[in-house]
Amino acid sequence: MPKKVAVGVVTSDKMDKTRRVEIHRKVPHPVYGKYIRKRTVCFVHDEENESNAGDTVEIIEAAPRSKQKRWDLVRIVTRTTEVDLAAMRLADAVDKEDAEAA
Repeated sequence: MPKKVAVGVVTSDKMDKTRRVEIHRKVPHPVYGKYIRKRTVCFVHDEENESNAGDTVEIIEAAPRSKQKRWDLVRIVTRTTEVDLAAMRLADAVDKEDAEAA
């Protein structure tokens, strides 16, 4: 039986060598037919700690590594371009302080 391959978005990168990936899909309601958004959460092994929150990644089914971890990271499809607003504001505040001191 071939291994499953999926594409999802990294929602958490706080664990060492483990990423929480959400796979989104739309399924029709059994009675009304309206499409409903559903998600599957997978814990993925990332040996190099190379993915970050917000990245779109390709994952593949693997042998269980722990109680919840059963997927491996294949590649990063797209990297996130989001910038942390708190870090930007802090950098602006430091720049203003430096300008005032000079």
